[in-house]
Amino acid sequence: MAQVRISVRDGHKLITNIGVSGHVSDYRWLARQRNRHSRFDPIIERYADRYNVDPVLVRAVILVESSFDPKCVSRRGARGLMQLMPETAQRYGVKKVFDPEENIRGGVHYLADLMHLFPNDLPRTLAAYNAGENAVYKYAGIPPYDETTTYVKRALTAYYGAPWGETVWYPASPGRGKLAGGFSGGVLQPLATLPGMRILGVVR
Repeated sequence: MAQVRISVRDGHKLITNIGVSGHVSDYRWLARQRNRHSRFDPIIERYADRYNVDPVLVRAVILVESSFDPKCVSRRGARGLMQLMPETAQRYGVKKVFDPEENIRGGVHYLADLMHLFPNDLPRTLAAYNAGENAVYKYAGIPPYDETTTYVKRALTAYYGAPWGETVWYPASPGRGKLAGGFSGGVLQPLATLPGMRILGVVR
């Protein structure tokens, strides 16, 4: 079920499973990586502040997407730290997709827009980041794709600092509300559209 990632290092292609070789299904290891800092922190903090997204969430997404490898390329063509697909990069004006600054800016902006589409529902937000917002509307929740369900569990584990499903609570970053999730809201309704987005239908 793991994604296959290809990165280029010193002129050689490196193929890994989600960039976290040896820990791909170790949720307790992922939990210990919560708020993992990197050399990209100044960029993460800048755009997290600009788009009002918790920087801890941005780091969790980068961890499970690329393991902080700016040259990471997925088998489906997603690129860079936040694994932007070409159409997503174009939507958010990312011209140099392997440039950490541009990639993080586009990825955080996309996350912010998805959080507006799925307010107070982090699982659906992350599912949309992985599978696209139309897939979440189609299934009125997390799409039943192995890759997406695994991705959501991994990202939530890295974000909350505990294997997803365990009871956890921690204070949000200063000045930002705590993100919540859940599936009790009933049928999803389109709240807004993103640039270039087409809503294919809503399950009733």
